[in-house]
Amino acid sequence: MATRAYTPNSTTLTDATREPPHAAASAWRPPKMKDSPMTPPPSFFRGQRIVVTGGVGSVGREIVRRLLPLGPAHVRVVDNNESGLFDMESDYAGTPNLDFFHCAITDEREMRRTFANMDLCFHAAALKHVPSCERSPFSAVRVNIQGAEVVARTAVECGLHKVIFTSSDKAVNPTNVMGTSKLMGERLFTAMNFLRDEGSRTLFSCTRFGNVLGSNGSVVPTFARQIAQGGPVTLTDPRMTRFVMTLTEAADLVVESMALAVGGEVFITKMPVLRIEDLARTMIEGLAPRLGRDPASIAVQVTGPRPGEKLWEELGTDEEAGRLLESDRFLVVLPAGQTREQRERRYRYEAIEARPSRVVYHSDRLPLMTPAEIAAMLAEPGVLPPHLAALLAANPQPEALPCAS
Repeated sequence: MATRAYTPNSTTLTDATREPPHAAASAWRPPKMKDSPMTPPPSFFRGQRIVVTGGVGSVGREIVRRLLPLGPAHVRVVDNNESGLFDMESDYAGTPNLDFFHCAITDEREMRRTFANMDLCFHAAALKHVPSCERSPFSAVRVNIQGAEVVARTAVECGLHKVIFTSSDKAVNPTNVMGTSKLMGERLFTAMNFLRDEGSRTLFSCTRFGNVLGSNGSVVPTFARQIAQGGPVTLTDPRMTRFVMTLTEAADLVVESMALAVGGEVFITKMPVLRIEDLARTMIEGLAPRLGRDPASIAVQVTGPRPGEKLWEELGTDEEAGRLLESDRFLVVLPAGQTREQRERRYRYEAIEARPSRVVYHSDRLPLMTPAEIAAMLAEPGVLPPHLAALLAANPQPEALPCAS
């Protein structure tokens, strides 16, 4: 393993030395989600009875937080994490029309009980970490594929109106078990949407997003812990790039997609791209002084890619580009198996002004976030661990964040 001292103001890998894969994408700079109003209006959720699977996870919990002010008649949190359910229920003690159920999504009998009398479902329960799914592939199949099937069948049986499946950009041309299982989940939901009984009203759609910074198991808390300990900060490969978003942006994508969904499509938020090494450097430069450490003393250790890990990510495939719509903030992959005329009649999305597009977005072909942009994202709520976010707020030192590129 190679170990290097962190050197501010240095560039270890230029655009010229990176070798992109195939199709190039046009440059973009996606607008910030917080600067754009929700479309369509949030009145869609008023009076609705909503169930959130995986509701105590990072994204699930943020979805619940986002939904409560929108006037739902009832929100039900479903998870198999007993301690997480207890903690979340304590945090929301006294909140009306909110309840918590312990249930594994593969338990059909319990799922029928928790889905009873519900209108909408956000399906966020999953095994989401690449290394653990590589080590435990049968668990990934059981939860991410069989669990998705149980959720879908139960939703039809209980007469829910819409179900949204939360997927990942790792489902695009997957190289690992987690991404493959998420792709199968997407395909199952699309199939359920078109194989429903004539009398069924249930619609199924998907969302696909990138790395959620600050979520459980994300690289940000790992880097923060390593910096606090004096290093080294571990990188699997300095060339690695990722699409990234905050927890709030991830929840906004899922919530907004529910309101927009027609059935069978995949919604994707247009996300900024960063190089993981740039994220590490910006965090070292910004956090080390606040933690009483010299940034120059923090070593960076290159450990090599983990099994199944890609150097870049993609938001869609070349095949999907033939049935893609694009707006300022969203990409929408329309379902296969329909003619162009059928898709044009059904999938309009006038609220977001979606238009046909054939661009395939790859994280290694797009403009990278600058250190200043990375620093601004780190300052967003929920990205840094709470104690470090409080430290940052108490001691802003804007000149220390970020390091120069």
